[in-house]
Amino acid sequence: MPPTFAHTYSIVAFDPQNDQFGVAVQSHWFCVGALVPWAEPGVGAVATQSFVDISYGPLGLRLMRAGKTAEQALQGLLASDPQASVRQVAMLDAQGNVAVHTGPRCIAEAGHRLGEHYSVQANLMLNDTVWNAMAEAYERTAGELAERMLAALDAAQVEGGDIRGAQSAALLVVSAQLEPVPWSGRVFDLRVDDHPQPLVELRRLLAVARAYKHAATASQLLEDKPLNEAKIAAAQREIQLAAQSPGMENNPELLFWQAVDLVAAGQVEAALPLFKQVFEVDPIWRDLIPRLVPAGQLPDDPDLVECILQLA
Repeated sequence: MPPTFAHTYSIVAFDPQNDQFGVAVQSHWFCVGALVPWAEPGVGAVATQSFVDISYGPLGLRLMRAGKTAEQALQGLLASDPQASVRQVAMLDAQGNVAVHTGPRCIAEAGHRLGEHYSVQANLMLNDTVWNAMAEAYERTAGELAERMLAALDAAQVEGGDIRGAQSAALLVVSAQLEPVPWSGRVFDLRVDDHPQPLVELRRLLAVARAYKHAATASQLLEDKPLNEAKIAAAQREIQLAAQSPGMENNPELLFWQAVDLVAAGQVEAALPLFKQVFEVDPIWRDLIPRLVPAGQLPDDPDLVECILQLA
């Protein structure tokens, strides 16, 4: 199998405060998010790059799931890899231990830096200052794990980044707690496959993803029976946070479905202004209202349906 040239810079990190593992990466290679970042809730995270052997991702997670430390998993895979000298791999286990390898034949500038519960690594960089700048940015940035990792990527770009430029980026954050099914513990899984400014686009996608999380929280609150005033008020706050999130200004999708949820919860008066906002942005959403009755999403109440339609 020919090598995959995902020369790049990345970070793997564990945030004990928010109980999350994560990987973030940028490269001048198409669709880097399908190659470099791997993570599993309650197990750990892997970044496999340089002349990529993708199997380090799933195999590393399998070994750590079986109880191997990050160091044991990484060394075991390197020992069986005849091309270990061209690999750059970082692994993070469930205890927050980190192991990293930069092969001596990785293309310069190449290197890595280990910190408490994280590792930054880079190869084919313009300058050999990239990984230290990443580590310092990560350590001095406050907030959620996603923001701290993106700060590390931004710092790499300021130092010159990939000598070839930038094309794609990805952000993967999962819960540090074991989940009954792996996909249920995914906090963020975002990819920019081809873009002139992938980090700018990745931040935009992160803001949109947060809006959808607010909307999901609102739906959960409204579905949590029995409803009370506190739950309804909390749901309405989440709805507004979703609507006000950057990138959602001209996207009425979330407001529409939150209005539907409010009607289903018996909060018709609270729902009507949201429907009106949606129809003002794009009247086509009005046509969806009658279709929701046979689908069971709105009550079979002709007067209510007509009331909503008249808002357009």
